Amino acid sequence: MSELRAVENVLRQQRRDLVAISNAVGEVGLQVNDIGIRQRITQDQLATLHNAVLRLEQQAQRTKNLHSAEARVGQLKNDIEQQFGHHKVVRRTAVGMLRAFDQGLVREETVRAVSEELLVQNSRYWLAPVLVTLAAWAGDDPQLCVRAVEEAYQHSPERTALFMALVLRRQDRGPAAVRWLRHYLDAQDPAALGREFPVILEATAQGAFGPAGLALVQERLDGWRRLLLDDEAVISAQVRRWRVELTSHVRVDGLDEDFPRLAEASPQWPQLRLMLSHAQAHGSILDRYTPVLAAEATPSSRIEDAVDELLDQLVTEYDREELPLRRQLAEQEAIVQADGDLAAAEQVARAQVPVLDDTRDYLSLQTDCALAPHTLAVSAQTQRLAMAACHDWIGEAHAGFTNDYRIAAPPTVEVAVDPGALSGVAAFRPPSWTGSFDRPMGTLERSLDAHWNRYGRPFVDGLAFDWGKSLIGPLVVLFVVLLIGLAVGGAGIGLLATALTGGVWAVVLKGRAEAAAAEQERVRRLIDDARDEALRGLRAAGIELEAWRDRFTAADSDASRVTALIADLATAGGPGAPHERRAVGRTDKGE
Repeated sequence: MSELRAVENVLRQQRRDLVAISNAVGEVGLQVNDIGIRQRITQDQLATLHNAVLRLEQQAQRTKNLHSAEARVGQLKNDIEQQFGHHKVVRRTAVGMLRAFDQGLVREETVRAVSEELLVQNSRYWLAPVLVTLAAWAGDDPQLCVRAVEEAYQHSPERTALFMALVLRRQDRGPAAVRWLRHYLDAQDPAALGREFPVILEATAQGAFGPAGLALVQERLDGWRRLLLDDEAVISAQVRRWRVELTSHVRVDGLDEDFPRLAEASPQWPQLRLMLSHAQAHGSILDRYTPVLAAEATPSSRIEDAVDELLDQLVTEYDREELPLRRQLAEQEAIVQADGDLAAAEQVARAQVPVLDDTRDYLSLQTDCALAPHTLAVSAQTQRLAMAACHDWIGEAHAGFTNDYRIAAPPTVEVAVDPGALSGVAAFRPPSWTGSFDRPMGTLERSLDAHWNRYGRPFVDGLAFDWGKSLIGPLVVLFVVLLIGLAVGGAGIGLLATALTGGVWAVVLKGRAEAAAAEQERVRRLIDDARDEALRGLRAAGIELEAWRDRFTAADSDASRVTALIADLATAGGPGAPHERRAVGRTDKGE
């Protein structure tokens, strides 16, 4: 009897141990699945955090670039002021002296003293001896006048000749002005015009040289244009510059946020984003250039005022020595304008910095006047005439710009769904589902649902408790217990031990079956919830694609408006100043 109790105690302990082991195994299974889910969630969180850190780093770098550029802009402006600021006094004095002659309020001795003092202080600046020329001319000293002109000519023959042509035109010395103008034009190379040449374009737009001068300039410009148009490399360069200008209006910021589901689900999103960002550039292009075409010229009513404006433009043009600093300043200001975005700043600089080249061909100069009139200090009328001259290149660049983003359209827009990633179940890794939005939404939903069920249901069914496999071990144990019981205590002891062991295993297997069923139900809910979320995402992506198409269609329709604007540039017209065909009417004042 004592032996029977000992066997019963042993069996009870084994039962308790097996139950504990069963519970532990079930707990471990749950923990393993939880670890897999948490690992996936952690990976997603780490990816999100990584992207957020990258955005913060990019923003921090842009802020750093912005502050550095702002400091550099201030430093460069100070350097320019220190090295070339004294030229401002000479520039202001030049036009002021002419106006003083008109008014007759300044004595010749004062004018000569001021001009000589400025020459001493700025002996290497071309405009300083020009002031002496004006003073000698007013004082009727031809010998000093000739020597001063020769000195100025040595420093800058182009600007000196042009300055004298403008001054003589202002003083109603038409034949002499045309001679200086012809002298200036004869010395020009249409492939390498100086930085003062925009004054010629401005004078043409204003009609400031009078009938004879205007005819001379127009004839020369037409000849240069015909000559340079034979050079394909020059034409290609202009088309490329206009292509860069059009591309600078492209903005991709915010598109991912406007279409989040489409951006996440469609492999073709990069192409769709490129298409829409380029199509939307047409609106920015229209906003910039429509006012140029619509602006009405407001020329000065007096020829003296018009020439004074041209003289201001000539004398305030940057000197050759000043250009390196001006280029650096333009590059840094582009960074400031782009809020520290170096890539965007480079786009702006690529369009503007060439304007600060020392020389350029005539066609490039027309492009410069159209793209950066503020840098060359030309009027809206001159910009409009320059754009009229460039309309063929603008049209070619725009056609290429539009065609390139249109041919980037994908043949079909697809949507891809990864069931495993959405479900969060570590062991559930079926192949991704891909569908085309060319098919009806209902068909896509049924296809995605069928794909999900095709892999989800077998996976969930595979988590069910397998009684067949689970009974093999216990049956072997029961058989061994029966044999041992029969050998130790006979048939009664063997049967009792087998019955007790079987009861223990029944409890253990029942616990395992219940844990497996709970886990199966949990995974089923996760997979079903992920399927429902995928279907909602599919519908949302379809809705966003329709919104994208509407937005793209509206933006792309502006391409025809840009084309019409470019066509209108061809008839932008010529000079329209009221004094373009009249002689200067002199007054008694100042003579």
